[in-house]
Amino acid sequence: MISAVARRSGTALYPLHPLHAFFLAGMVPLYIGVILSDYAYWSSYVLQWKNFASWLLIGALIFNGLALLGSVISLVRKDERMGKPLIYFLLLLATFVLGVINSFIHAKDAWASMPSGLILSVITVILACAATWIGLASWRSRGVR
Repeated sequence: MISAVARRSGTALYPLHPLHAFFLAGMVPLYIGVILSDYAYWSSYVLQWKNFASWLLIGALIFNGLALLGSVISLVRKDERMGKPLIYFLLLLATFVLGVINSFIHAKDAWASMPSGLILSVITVILACAATWIGLASWRSRGVR
């Protein structure tokens, strides 16, 4: 519920749709799970960790794609309440593209996916965290007096 102060100032406290926020916040733990599974595979040579990373990556890409769809809708509607919708969209797009490339890397034969899979996982986690920071920053009240 938006407070009376926020209504008078015209500042929305919740400009991001809750479902969009769910997909945005849901992709980060999945990408972190991918990097942890890649590290476990890199340090133990147990093939199951690579398979687990591949499945986590698919889940992260689904959440990322749905968050990307929400950002496209926000970009088309020219919703300025989000702060920086173009930067947010570009970060999500870069995360999605690198995630797809990482998925192709993980589809390689066992040890052939290392170390490029681990490096791409680190980059996608950084991009996903940056996109989530910008996307969820719109939930903070701006200019409420």
